[in-house]
Amino acid sequence: MPELPEVEVVRRGLEQWVAGRAIGDVAVLHPRSIRRHLAGAGDFSARLAGRVITAVRRRGKYLWLTLDSGEAVLAHLGMSGQLLVQPAGRDPERHLRVRVPLDGDGSELRFVDQRTFGHLMVDALESAGPGADSGVPAVIRHIARDPLDPAFDDDVFAETLRRRRTVVKRALLDQSLVSGIGNIYADEALWRVGLHGEHATTGLRRPRIAALLEQVRAVLREALDEGGTSFDGLYVNVNGESGYFERGLKVYGRTGLPCERCGTLIRRAEFMNRSSFACPKCQPVPRS
Repeated sequence: MPELPEVEVVRRGLEQWVAGRAIGDVAVLHPRSIRRHLAGAGDFSARLAGRVITAVRRRGKYLWLTLDSGEAVLAHLGMSGQLLVQPAGRDPERHLRVRVPLDGDGSELRFVDQRTFGHLMVDALESAGPGADSGVPAVIRHIARDPLDPAFDDDVFAETLRRRRTVVKRALLDQSLVSGIGNIYADEALWRVGLHGEHATTGLRRPRIAALLEQVRAVLREALDEGGTSFDGLYVNVNGESGYFERGLKVYGRTGLPCERCGTLIRRAEFMNRSSFACPKCQPVPRS
């Protein structure tokens, strides 16, 4: 599933190509792709027609197009969703689900989704009040800020983390605590800081948490520089190009390969119906 780096790459591409442009007559080709827009396809299309996209924003793995109406088109890419900007007349993709015509050169924003786990919906951008988090669609206000957000508070994160009675990797994947890290980047950051994902959060000292945040930010920025991580060809940017951070992975997906730091073979373990990867020497399993 695309996480912060992949979604941010898409956001930047959309900001370049669709911000400031008016929307034409939207075509919903598969109702599942707007299943969270409970008013249905007709209402979805009507609320977009003639509106101007004013900006493209992101929180964690969610992104949204702000509209001049005070609403937003919220997008969740799911496992295989793609937002592509295509020139006028380009043949439709096999799994094209929603077509959004744009003014000017006749190009289109297309939502392509093979597995239809992703979705689009229109939601209001209402102010939450003085000092609160405004400008975010109401449906995702529970999603925490991500570590690259300028307003992310390291001290609040550290204090909240230490109060959680859980393990550190589970906490990194908790979207109510911190968003956008994802399974791949959690494993990579934990390897860099030499910490096993099963380490209890209550036992973490503040300097260790600060070091972990530093490595989380480092791995996210490096992935951004490489355009994200593509394993199966389903994640692409708005121009249909894959990311290349897979080449820089140190631990994720490297079962049986030597750790680049100590030479010990990387091991895989089951974790929350996913896979976790760690070096048994650099990241020893904590004692009970």
